[in-house]
Amino acid sequence: MRTLLCNDDGIHAPGITSLFDALAGHAGGPAIGEVMVVAPLTVQSATGHGITFREPLMTKRVDVNDRMEGVAVDGRPADCVKLAMSVLWPERFGVGTRPDLVVSGMNMGANVGINVLYSGTVAAALEAAFLGVPAVAVSLHIGAGRPRFDIAAARAREVIDLLVRGGGGGGSVLVPGSCVSINIPITELEGSMPLIRVCPMNTHGMIDSFRRNENPMGETYYWSSGTPLEFHATEVGSDVQCLFERCITVTPLKHDLTDVSALGRLRAALGT
Repeated sequence: MRTLLCNDDGIHAPGITSLFDALAGHAGGPAIGEVMVVAPLTVQSATGHGITFREPLMTKRVDVNDRMEGVAVDGRPADCVKLAMSVLWPERFGVGTRPDLVVSGMNMGANVGINVLYSGTVAAALEAAFLGVPAVAVSLHIGAGRPRFDIAAARAREVIDLLVRGGGGGGSVLVPGSCVSINIPITELEGSMPLIRVCPMNTHGMIDSFRRNENPMGETYYWSSGTPLEFHATEVGSDVQCLFERCITVTPLKHDLTDVSALGRLRAALGT
């Protein structure tokens, strides 16, 4: 099995190196297979599904530590997946080849609720999904203590293995075009594996807050001061509630934003 690993916190972030170790077998377990890393050169958090058109995508090979090396792309997470799938992967493995799986993460911070629309981590996974490759986005809820990325990555690997193996004799649930978002609860101490909950995303908006200031020239500016996990409401059984209950959340996502229920009403109203 060959896996493409990306993220949005940058190729030097602790989340991606820990997840690489868990996937590549450097954390004590077996390797999931060969892992190729293509990730942003710099932090690209909350860049959403932006892609680069008017600037070149500069790349360079980077040795992050004694275990992980990869290609750093001076672009956004979706750029990394596009470039990898179109050029870098075929250059390494042969024309016409594709990854068996794309994993994006591990993000430093949860991506639950409406945050999935802003997340570069999720965007990279969705990019792979609509290019026809199954994908998983992995995010870690950060608390006040020091996050244990190694423990979180081991837990994420367990969930990924379950998804790859599938259940009931039906094989992997990670079929071409599928995308699953995994959120790991605050992980500061070792302990038993948290409960895994399959749940929908919370669809209520975030509570926005901005601080008003003036620069030395008297010009007004505003600085976002809200927290990404404060929402106007939280649905029972949603990813937000389950994560706050310290469960691992697993949410299937799709890139088709069509409101199917509205098609009939619009056709009737417009006479089409």
